[in-house]
Amino acid sequence: MSEPLRRLPVYLVLDCSGSMSGEPIEAVRQGVRALLADLRGDPQALETVYLSVITFAGSAVQACPLTELALFQEPNLTAGGSTALGGALNLVEQCVDTEVRKPSRDQKGDWKPLIFLMTDGMPTDNWGPAADAFRARRLGKVIACAAGDQADPEVLKRLTDGEGSMVVQLKSLQPDALRAFLKWVSSSVKVTSQSIAGAAAGGGLPPPPAGVVVVP
Repeated sequence: MSEPLRRLPVYLVLDCSGSMSGEPIEAVRQGVRALLADLRGDPQALETVYLSVITFAGSAVQACPLTELALFQEPNLTAGGSTALGGALNLVEQCVDTEVRKPSRDQKGDWKPLIFLMTDGMPTDNWGPAADAFRARRLGKVIACAAGDQADPEVLKRLTDGEGSMVVQLKSLQPDALRAFLKWVSSSVKVTSQSIAGAAAGGGLPPPPAGVVVVP
């Protein structure tokens, strides 16, 4: 009996609060659509990448469970409500625990997840304990994006302490900036997928585009 394919789990954790209404949420929809098309056009990604979308506003919801790219159905993203970041982090932990295959004596398990989180504002729930627990778990490589001038990168730095994790900042919520971020996400997934094909998981990500600034 052959060993199951080692999957590369990718979680997109997207702020869909009321402040994302209008052009920003439409840009995210377009960005996710373009990301999906880009990854499906890459043979290595198509073979290894499994994608999930988690959204958070007044509460956190897994809009799409972890699914292979060929079968993935684009979620219907709508904006409204507050910013339950803590709830989103708790839900990511639960999903990783139930969906990502663990290594065992008989199999290597999946690769460590890539977790891309984007928020445009301050959390409105009791996010601190959730952030500390999330960081302590070191579930995978976390790239957290503070989008626009209402998001605080210091909040996101509290949950990104693992190897290779980082916080980036978008200076605006302009559609071009949001689409550029999601295009970079797609490129990062492809680079990681190619690196694991050579059994060198954990390789560096491509440099972010103009307008996406790495927070030191």
